[in-house]
Amino acid sequence: MEVKIGVQHAPREIVLESGQSAEEVERAVADALAGKAQLLSLTDEHGRKVLVPSDRLAYVEIGQPATRRVGFTTI
Repeated sequence: MEVKIGVQHAPREIVLESGQSAEEVERAVADALAGKAQLLSLTDEHGRKVLVPSDRLAYVEIGQPATRRVGFTTI
């Protein structure tokens, strides 16, 4: 699923494809905003970790799970 993270004082947002469920991402964001964690830590589909300081989060947009299309279709 696609996750977009806005960071304060940064001109661009962070976009990653995460293998985590929407509930897992939401729980991690809630913990970071509640002060339970100093960093928002998410893992992308390739196993790379993205760490954002929780006090710098501007917004987090959680997309719908993407289904992979295989084959050819007519438009």
